[in-house]
Amino acid sequence: MATTAEPTAQQFPTLIHLAALTHLEGQIRAARTIQELQFLSVNETRRLIPYDQAFLLSPSGPATDVYRVLNASSVAVVDRDASMIVWLEQAVQALRRAGNTGEQPMVVTEELLPDSLRNGWREFVKGHVFWCPLQHPDETVLGAWWFERDFAWQENDVAIVHRLAGSFAYAWKALSKKEQGWSRKIKKPTWWILPVAALGMLCLPIRISAVAPVKVMAKDPVVVSAPMDGVIADVLVPPNQVVQQDTSLFRYEDTNLRNQYRIAEKQLAVAKAEHRQAVQAGFGDPRRKADAPLGEVEADLRQTELDYAKEMLDQIEVKASKPGLLLYSNKSDWVGRPVTVGERIMEVADPKQIELRIDLPVADAIVLKEGADAIVFLNAFPLESFAATVVHTSYHAEVLPGDILAYRVTARLTQPDPRVRIGWQGTAKVYGEQGPLAYLLLRRPLTAIRQWVGW
Repeated sequence: MATTAEPTAQQFPTLIHLAALTHLEGQIRAARTIQELQFLSVNETRRLIPYDQAFLLSPSGPATDVYRVLNASSVAVVDRDASMIVWLEQAVQALRRAGNTGEQPMVVTEELLPDSLRNGWREFVKGHVFWCPLQHPDETVLGAWWFERDFAWQENDVAIVHRLAGSFAYAWKALSKKEQGWSRKIKKPTWWILPVAALGMLCLPIRISAVAPVKVMAKDPVVVSAPMDGVIADVLVPPNQVVQQDTSLFRYEDTNLRNQYRIAEKQLAVAKAEHRQAVQAGFGDPRRKADAPLGEVEADLRQTELDYAKEMLDQIEVKASKPGLLLYSNKSDWVGRPVTVGERIMEVADPKQIELRIDLPVADAIVLKEGADAIVFLNAFPLESFAATVVHTSYHAEVLPGDILAYRVTARLTQPDPRVRIGWQGTAKVYGEQGPLAYLLLRRPLTAIRQWVGW
């Protein structure tokens, strides 16, 4: 009869290792993700190879010496700021740069490290270290193991680790291709994803904005208006010039005023003479004594007319009431032009005190509040933008040149810039409240439809 040979006592350890190897390779094939496979590589490998601590490292990019710790045995999450992890990555990088770690398993000793890292070896490493790369059959190195234990590494341990490294590397490469395949499938959306994505984009909240022309204006200028009716004979200062206080700005035609002053002088002299004559005659003729008070009143009247003529004559030259920049259109526009009292002719402004006037068309009007943000693009600086803040918005729209109905919006620069000059123009973008993207895109079409439909 045939008999079955039973394993001897010497064969039991070998059978146990074989069963553990078979079980571990089954777990490798059953891993569904790279993370699960990496966790197995530093924890379940202990079933075959005894060790105290294991680390899995992987290069951060192709053809690089920088290795990062991905997993550690008995640890769920690696603390990248831990001193041990930082030292280990520096040590591996130093070994690879020195050529002390290749693509074959090897034992690492303290003597292979530079002097700057040996103190860390004595602090963190306990026992003997074994280095084993995870190399795919196509010679791609996906990562490496760093094992530590108290006793030396034997040849049979090296053989087993080398065998497991090939299995782990093969499974790692296969799972990488699988995940890349899924990512490619995800990038091919089905037909219903496109309208859903478009609808979601239309619902994105954004700040409603509008674009309008802007002009740099003087803030709180002193208005130089016509003090009386008359004809301007000459403008003494060209526009856009800095003037001092009491500087003569323009002069009236004074022919009539000087003649009126001279006539008033003569009439006053006549009135005084008649008054004196009436006083002297009153001494001899009591009836003439009553004419003296009338002569005195007549003289006072002529004196008042003379004072008025003198006051008007003194206003022939209009002077600046404060220093600043003189602003008006053009000298030729005013010379020989008749003006009425109170008519605005010039402005004297401080060039450092400016504000922005934004003409927001009614068709592009949005809800603006005090303190709303704005960005100004001046024609003089086409490559720069200036932040501004809205300080006032008119309640009623005005008709601007070109028959454009617009709201006047006043803004100020957030940071004053000495380069910005009064009179410059450009474009401003003002921001209102937040709203969906669909409102910004469909606001004008909806307004046109409502005007056409009538609701």
